[in-house]
Amino acid sequence: MPVIAVMNPKGGVGKSTLSSNLAGYFAAQGHPVMLGDADMQQSACAWLSLRPAHLPAIASWEIKDGHVAKPPKGTTHVVIDTPAGLKGQKLDALLNLADKVIVPLQASMFDILASEDFFRKLAKRDHPCDVAVLGMRVNPRTKASDQLAHYVAQLGLPVLGYLRDTQNYVQLAAHGATLWDVAPSKVEKDLEQWQAIIRWIES
Repeated sequence: MPVIAVMNPKGGVGKSTLSSNLAGYFAAQGHPVMLGDADMQQSACAWLSLRPAHLPAIASWEIKDGHVAKPPKGTTHVVIDTPAGLKGQKLDALLNLADKVIVPLQASMFDILASEDFFRKLAKRDHPCDVAVLGMRVNPRTKASDQLAHYVAQLGLPVLGYLRDTQNYVQLAAHGATLWDVAPSKVEKDLEQWQAIIRWIES
């Protein structure tokens, strides 16, 4: 059972957006998927409460006070949305659970600097999970994206790609939906950007 954790101690980088759409992808493929919410704000749980019943099911898995339990029987895929400021034993517990970790990161020097301690922690992890970075709200043709790629290359981590700054995610989230719940023609550019993410997740 693959467990994918979306982590970055910096707030506002798009963790819930990434987590919900990743869970939406698994659901669209017919997998019994759970979206775990380790964030005190419970953003992912709130989003799930908006999800219409006719869309592919995504089960909720509440992780209280950072305490991680085994997912219920029958679950084949788990996505965990993590909070800002994640550190210490809570971070260790989630890292030990994860098979893969995606670090959403914006191409801002402020965001990069705020994430440096977290990347140092990841480098010293005991659990052999795969880690990759995903540029959020980034135009890949800008100097900012080059700066982000240069920084991540120094960490020795792969960059899965860049998700553009678009209202598609905002509008879909408001209705409990994901990119995978609408006609592909409406979100064609966004689905293209997800192909590298999917290949890495499924590898």
